[in-house]
Amino acid sequence: MTNFTALDWSIVCVYLAGILVAGLYCRRYVKSMAEFVVAGRSLKSYLAIATLVGSELGLVTVMYSAQKGFTSGFSAFHIALSACILTLLVGLTGFIVVPLRRMGVMTIPEFYERRFSRGVRILGGAILAVSGILNMGMFLKAGAIFITGLTGMESTFQLNLVMTVMLGMVLAYTMLGGMLSVVFTDYLQFVLLSVGLLITCGIAVRVLGWDHITDTVVTLKGEAGVNPLHPDGGGVSYVIWMAFMGLFSACVWQTAVMRACSAASTAVVKRLYVVASVGFLIRFLIPYFFGICALVYFSDHETLKSIFLAEKATSETTMAAMPVFLSHILPTGLLGLVAAGMLAAFMSTHDSYLLCWSSVLTQDVVAPCIRKGLSTRARLKLTRAFIFFIGVFLLVWSLWYPLGQDLWDYMAITGSIYFAGAFALLLLGIYWKRASTAGAYVALVAGFLAVMGLTPVKSALGMKEVGSHYIGLSSIGLSIVLMVVVSLAWPDKRSSSGEKETA
Repeated sequence: MTNFTALDWSIVCVYLAGILVAGLYCRRYVKSMAEFVVAGRSLKSYLAIATLVGSELGLVTVMYSAQKGFTSGFSAFHIALSACILTLLVGLTGFIVVPLRRMGVMTIPEFYERRFSRGVRILGGAILAVSGILNMGMFLKAGAIFITGLTGMESTFQLNLVMTVMLGMVLAYTMLGGMLSVVFTDYLQFVLLSVGLLITCGIAVRVLGWDHITDTVVTLKGEAGVNPLHPDGGGVSYVIWMAFMGLFSACVWQTAVMRACSAASTAVVKRLYVVASVGFLIRFLIPYFFGICALVYFSDHETLKSIFLAEKATSETTMAAMPVFLSHILPTGLLGLVAAGMLAAFMSTHDSYLLCWSSVLTQDVVAPCIRKGLSTRARLKLTRAFIFFIGVFLLVWSLWYPLGQDLWDYMAITGSIYFAGAFALLLLGIYWKRASTAGAYVALVAGFLAVMGLTPVKSALGMKEVGSHYIGLSSIGLSIVLMVVVSLAWPDKRSSSGEKETA
């Protein structure tokens, strides 16, 4: 059963058509690679904040956060708190992001070349792209599960069709408009989605009652539902792992750094992160709450309880809990507005990530390998081609990859394939003069070992019972230690003036 009607479909179609036209309109203003990738470095404070929070407040964020709230209860809130505090600290200190903006780089691997060598840039860019593309590998499936759960679609064919149509729309205006279209559509969806989420929260509390929500979570989950330090709620090691994720997503993740590099000045960068810290808190808390409300609502309805709270419930089933819950409590009309906002958020995140990873492949993997260089026109064409092929890969990956874990945990471990080595290179490369090229190579390779945290890889290695967060934390520590040791053992050669010699 669902309250989604023809009126809601009309609202969704009109809104998405408007967003698509607006994104395509921005094409006329794209004349250079800087305009395509970082919007000409012209973003002012408020627009930069809206596009940073907007791109990170995507449908996939709402889906994996709601799933985490559904499976973990209130204990999931510690992830939101960590993200807020660490983003605020980055804004107050300018940690990593201000030096990058001051250097004027467009991508993190570009920093690798300036600090270390072209080879480090190419390797780092390749690892970043692989990690990023895998990280967004479940975006399409999450979006399709949201639509099918909200509208009452049930067949696998409908799920696959929805994924294909959504991908086609994203590819169209991302390939044409670049960062300008991304910024414009981010702002629109940020405004609409913020209003829709707040209204939905109010309705959920009115339908369920606050006391009933809290009492039911404690009944179903016990102490683990409210205490993240409880072993069943994650435990100390998981809390530490989430703190690292909060830091990395703010100052190491390429899509966030692209917003910092798009800012008009370093002062705007700091202001951007200080204000966005509140947005990062809310973008987690509200979806967590939706997941918790879905848990309570389903526990009160036997038919839904037998599906979503059964021991055999899969990751895909728990992911569908939130949209099914919304389809039951939201009235017709408002349901369409929320759906439109969520789909716009889906497109916003997708276009940001597609643009990010395609530009990394162009700027940091292909271009440095060509001695004669690439013209602006060639770079734009190549970036658009990468956007298309990445999109095709994502469709195939979403269709066959067995998730086997919460979506958030999948994204955390795929992100750490890049995070672990990148953090070592950025931290030591910016703040330690003795960091060497040899150390950078070793750190990148060590960080890539985080791939062992993926469920199929763990199963193949006989490590199925090892928590992915243990593997992620180990790869981070190993990258930093090895970079320090190798840098001391094999320092870069220096010229008589004390500058590093480059090949």
